[in-house]
Order: sequence, then structure tokens, then C-alpha cells
Amino acid sequence: MRSRNPVFSRRGFTSGGGYANFNAAPQSGSATQGNPYGNNPYAQPTNPYANNPYAQGAADVQYGGPQAPARSGAMTIDDVVLRTGITLAAVILAAGAAWALELPVGIGFGAGLIAMVLGLVQSFKAKPSPAIILAYAVFEGLFLGVISQVYNEVAKGAPMQAVLGTTAVFAGVLVAYKTRLIRVDRRFTRFVAGAAIGFLLLMTVNLLFAVFGGGDGLGFRTGGLGIVFGIVGVVLGACFLALDFKQVEDGVKYGAPREESWLAAFGLTLSLVWIYTELLRLIAILNQD
Repeated sequence: MRSRNPVFSRRGFTSGGGYANFNAAPQSGSATQGNPYGNNPYAQPTNPYANNPYAQGAADVQYGGPQAPARSGAMTIDDVVLRTGITLAAVILAAGAAWALELPVGIGFGAGLIAMVLGLVQSFKAKPSPAIILAYAVFEGLFLGVISQVYNEVAKGAPMQAVLGTTAVFAGVLVAYKTRLIRVDRRFTRFVAGAAIGFLLLMTVNLLFAVFGGGDGLGFRTGGLGIVFGIVGVVLGACFLALDFKQVEDGVKYGAPREESWLAAFGLTLSLVWIYTELLRLIAILNQD
């Protein structure tokens, strides 16, 4: 079952605490009792190999069993790369247009609000919607183009530095994940979930103090505290990327439907946007000091 938390709206967060429903405990007397690979979340009801997410046949190949043919229409890495490329291209083109047209800050923040609503709608949908995801990417791009221009006036070159930093974080997390320096398990997932919820609550409180009390609120986004929370935000974004990589790996391994590649692209885009905005704010603070 999908999480209903819009922050962690990835496939694979279960109500029972297991990741991707792969760690859920089998029911007593079930056919999967003792099978470490049971409970495939993408298995078809009529699939005779439904209890084996590796779809290796009646017995796993490591035990010498026959191999079942691959299910058609399953998600591949190429699908994820293509959809992610399309989604990020929409973000970049919209951001470039907003920058070139010098859109007012009000329009930028309006686009950001629409993007947030679209992101929440997709997060609560049972299935990925390419139209909603691409619309989110366009409005998010408009927002990023406007705020990038604002930060560029505060710290010249900050947007390009943030882009390079985001690329470096993505590459670093990918290498760390592939070499298993980062292991995404239930403990890691719980830690990231708790840290993200705490971080968002603190930022919300800071924003409310800034809106109603004026000034910098509690100071979580400026000065020394701003630098600390900026670094924490980037680290959280890196953790989100690791969860996205796990989602992609599990989806390909367990034969997720091809449409799930849009959800993977959506998750990767959310994480990259998060990292970019945190780096943009962090670079601006460092340049002010």
C-alpha cells in the first residue's frame, strides 16, 4: 500500500513499516512462509509465479528451478531515463523562459503554488498521471526561473553554482548507492522520514514567525543557522535521491508496470528540485557573509 504522506509518496512505503512491501511478514500458513523473496507488489493475480518477485519460475534459479519468461510491459531503466529526461527538460525550458521574460516575483510564486498543488494531487493519486507530472514540471520550472533570477541579484552566479552542485550531489549519491556505501533499508527509511518531517515542521514555524512577526522569523534561513539548515536540507535531498534509486531498482527488478517509470521520474525531479533550491539559498547566504 502506498504511503499517504505527500513527502514520501513513493511506491514501496507500507503501512506496516516494510519497504516496498518486500519485507512484510507472511501470513501464517501461506505459501510464502520462509520465502525471503515473497509478496511481490507488482505481481499479477493470475501469475503462477506471483509469490516470487524475481519471476524465476516455480523455484528460484539459485536453487536450480526453471526460469519464467519476462513479463511484457514491465518498467526498464531506459523507461525511467527517458521519462526523467522529459520531465527535467520541461523544468529547464520553463525556467529558461521565466528567466528570459523576467517574469514578476508574484507570477513566480503563483506558479510555485500551482506546482505544489499538482505535486500533492499526484502524490495522492493511485496511479501516475503523465499530464499532471508534466504540468507540475512546467509550473515548477517557472517558479525556479523567477527565484533563480532573484538569487542571482543577491549572489552573482549562484544559479549556475547550484546547478553544478546539484549535479555533483546526484552523481555522488548514485555512486554511493551503486557501491552500497548507502544501504536503503527500513532503518534508513524511518530515519529519513523522521528527519524530513522535523525539518519541514521547523521551516513552517520559521515561515509563520516571519510572516506574522516580520524579519527573519526564528533565523533558520539566515546567518549561521541558515547555513546549518541549508546543509541539513542538502543532505536530506541526497537521502531522498537514495530512496528514489531504491524505488527504481526495485521497480525494474520486480517487474513494475511501465507506467511506474513516470512515478520514478516524478520522484527524481522532486528530489533534484529540493537539492537545487537548498543549494541556491545556501550559496546566497555564504555570499552575503
